[in-house]
Amino acid sequence: MVYITEVHMSGGSSHEHIAEVRWYEPSSGKDDRSSRSEMVDWILNKGGDARVKDYRGEVQVKVVRANPPYLRTYADNRPTDNLLSLPRY
Repeated sequence: MVYITEVHMSGGSSHEHIAEVRWYEPSSGKDDRSSRSEMVDWILNKGGDARVKDYRGEVQVKVVRANPPYLRTYADNRPTDNLLSLPRY
């Protein structure tokens, strides 16, 4: 499991414009960044589990199957804007 800590936007300000994310893996202490397509592939095809922490706890990051696919958080099976609330880099 990784926690996404920051997002890099390109060409706009909505979820579809998240071009890259920075993340932290608590189990190893590793932090790195991944492109949107790398994170989509990791979640969909490699069983990856990405989350975002906020003051209420944490929410899961899922893939919206659009063309191209993009990332979005979901809490209680409802789409949320947690990724858009993260710091930019």
